Amino acid sequence: MAARSGKNGGNAVVLDDVSKAIIEELQQDGRRSYASIGKVVGLSEAAVRQRVQRLIEGGVMQVVAVTDPLELGFACQAMIGIRVRGELEPVADAIAQLEEVDYVVITAGSYDLLVEVVCESDEALLEVLSTKIRRMDEVMSTETFMYLKLRKQTYSWGVR
Repeated sequence: MAARSGKNGGNAVVLDDVSKAIIEELQQDGRRSYASIGKVVGLSEAAVRQRVQRLIEGGVMQVVAVTDPLELGFACQAMIGIRVRGELEPVADAIAQLEEVDYVVITAGSYDLLVEVVCESDEALLEVLSTKIRRMDEVMSTETFMYLKLRKQTYSWGVR
């Protein structure tokens, strides 16, 4: 695994086949031991640990427990389509700072931003929409899509 300068001046990670194999192993099971990964990819446990640390520090991946917020006591999850006037990045960055927001993408199409929020109640969602998002001068309109039931959520799409 080599490093090169990234677009923000930091070090971007260039993935070799071994690093890709490590990522695929962790996508299948994020709890898999470094020793067992090492056996598959042909590295020592310590070498796998170092590569994983570099992948995490380089922003290539993170190892987390994926959960269904609705099963954890958050009664409300929604995707919000947002239309913005002016520059998109500052608005996306401001919305990304909100505690209830777990996903922000800048898009092409009907909406400029798609924002996923997880809230404890419908009232909390209303608060986020009314007092945080819609009060931003650059936000022209929003459309909220309430999640009724999670049917699929996966992060194991492999690497290219």
